[in-house]
Amino acid sequence: MTTSPSVPETAPPLARFALLLAACFLGVGVSMPFLPPFLAGRGLGAEAVAQILFAGSLIRFFVSPALGRLADRIGDGRAVLIPCAALAALAAPLFLPAEGFWAVLGVQLLFAAAMAPLSPVGEAMALAATRRAGVDYGPVRAAGSAAFILGAAGAGGMAAWGGYAAVPWLLAGSYAAAALAAWLLPRPPAGGQALRRAGGGGLRGAFALHLLRRPGFGRLVAISALVQGSHAACYGFSSIHWARAGHSAETIGLLWAEGVMAEVLLFLWARPLLGRVSPRGLMLLAAGAGMLRWVAMGITTELWALVPLQALHALTFGAQYMGAMRWLSANPPPGEALAAQSLHAALGTTGAQAVAMLATGWLYARVEGGAFLAMALLCALAVPVAWGWRAGR
Repeated sequence: MTTSPSVPETAPPLARFALLLAACFLGVGVSMPFLPPFLAGRGLGAEAVAQILFAGSLIRFFVSPALGRLADRIGDGRAVLIPCAALAALAAPLFLPAEGFWAVLGVQLLFAAAMAPLSPVGEAMALAATRRAGVDYGPVRAAGSAAFILGAAGAGGMAAWGGYAAVPWLLAGSYAAAALAAWLLPRPPAGGQALRRAGGGGLRGAFALHLLRRPGFGRLVAISALVQGSHAACYGFSSIHWARAGHSAETIGLLWAEGVMAEVLLFLWARPLLGRVSPRGLMLLAAGAGMLRWVAMGITTELWALVPLQALHALTFGAQYMGAMRWLSANPPPGEALAAQSLHAALGTTGAQAVAMLATGWLYARVEGGAFLAMALLCALAVPVAWGWRAGR
């Protein structure tokens, strides 16, 4: 087992996992809404921004499962989380002196590789901790969503006041906090050393691709890819689209914060509201809400419409995510839980959004808001896939 440092067991362990997720998602709350307009403000066009975002997603696609697999083999996720979070904190300020497409691309690749394992490995560790404690995962994950709100609203306010140059520094602070939070995590339970010997070798073993053969897992990845991939237009171009429609950076930050606030409320009240809904039912609910959300966003930028549409994020992201986490928690592959979580994140979220982001950049440069309509099509395709999903298929 790794000998990475750890503080004594003083703070409640679940609170430390909540702190880790909060620090990680604080950075996501800054980067997701405001890295695209930061890049656009440096003279990059819509397609160039999409290509840079795609490159970041692509590198995360490869790095995340490999480092998740490494964390399983070491037997201690902290050994991956601490250095990667520290590297992300050091890489973020390099966006400021970078000039031109290739320089910005280089920084993006370094930054994206460093942050790649943070959320999936942290979430997998938190999920396992809540399962051992016999408590609901939703409130722990809600800490991450709440931090996303603070990041989005805070970055929006700072951008409205002093421009987007603050974005890299906010990212650096967020991931420095994540490195500290990872150091504060409790040591893994006894028996983690056996994880070193889980799985096979070669390329498939390094990326845990054999997990796709597990009953139900491959279809879960496909559903996640379609529903989470449908968020590409929102994640990549909604801030730019709304700014062109005349909305201020502060308003845009609040719209992002509102969407995640709805997600937080869903996570906090998940058990009484949706406790009896199966993972399959949650997937269908998310896909249906996505069709409504993306069609409407494709035809209007009026604030009175955007407010309720952003609230649907609780379903398009939150319900789908919750369904995936429930299934993964109930069906953890022995000795490979971190690898399974990372592979699901890489294929079902990062990889899907990378491909969709590249297509969205091409579409947005030509039809602007019409790019959101293509996202509705992805959700429509998810419906029959989810309809036939069973744990054993």
